[in-house]
Amino acid sequence: MSTTLAKPAEMADRKWYVIDAAGKPLGRVAAKAAVILRGKNKTTFTPNVDCGDHVIVINCDEAVLTGKKLEKKYHPERIIIEYNGMWKFRDLRLPWHWKVEQQITTIDASTFPMYFTNMKSMVSDMIRKSEMIIFNRCDGIEDLNTYKRNVKALNQTAEIIFEDQDGEIDEIMEEDLPYDLKADKIVLDDNTYGIWYLDSLDHVDRYVGKTIEFIGMVMKPEEFPKGYFVPGRMAMTCCAEDMTFLGFACVYDKIDLYQERDWVKVTAVVKKEYFADYEGEGPVLYAESVTKAKQPKEPVISFT
Repeated sequence: MSTTLAKPAEMADRKWYVIDAAGKPLGRVAAKAAVILRGKNKTTFTPNVDCGDHVIVINCDEAVLTGKKLEKKYHPERIIIEYNGMWKFRDLRLPWHWKVEQQITTIDASTFPMYFTNMKSMVSDMIRKSEMIIFNRCDGIEDLNTYKRNVKALNQTAEIIFEDQDGEIDEIMEEDLPYDLKADKIVLDDNTYGIWYLDSLDHVDRYVGKTIEFIGMVMKPEEFPKGYFVPGRMAMTCCAEDMTFLGFACVYDKIDLYQERDWVKVTAVVKKEYFADYEGEGPVLYAESVTKAKQPKEPVISFT
């Protein structure tokens, strides 16, 4: 019995196949395409030689997803879907009766700065929709604070976990903050306001009873009680077209002296209280003084 093996030189003349996916189960279409791409449909198929042909699949959006087969066979309570980070989540099609319960994003910390700088829109889209974000491969990375600030600017409620080769890394400590929590007054500038705001979301108890001072813009939400306003700063979270206002509710009985979008210097004491707009407890500022101020040279802050 003789065996015919393919040689690389004989594979120059490849054929083109077109597969119409309309009305066909997606799995069968994929299996058929894989056979042709590998060349397994040929009598000369050789595992270590690229002897496959070219495949074009048309009408992919009309392929049939038979998700119920999985449920009937295994009866799962939950299904974990791991999809490529380069794909857009909104393009993921699921059976109509399935519901996404949680989205977890895993990020390689060693390459995060490169992807966040060059593919910011794509990375930001994944971060915004995630309930938990896990940074692995954190070995040797000293400034994990920047990673956390970048994520929190996009998704304030996400749980963030850092991992190295030994497992989960302990929480970032108070001494890593760029200001002294023991100071009589914590004075915030363009570089530290955003850090303070995000850290207050996670660790409001650190600031209860502390006096802070910063320059911010006046915002007066219509639904706020009389005597309340929000002093804060605009922050660039992704790009120039993607900005958000960062600020906490502030009590000041003379706020009627100021107009929306006025710049003011605020000196206030931080308290932890229930506030309806927070839907729970959070930082509430009690202003000791509010005075007119000039617009900062850089009115928009960033987290990079």
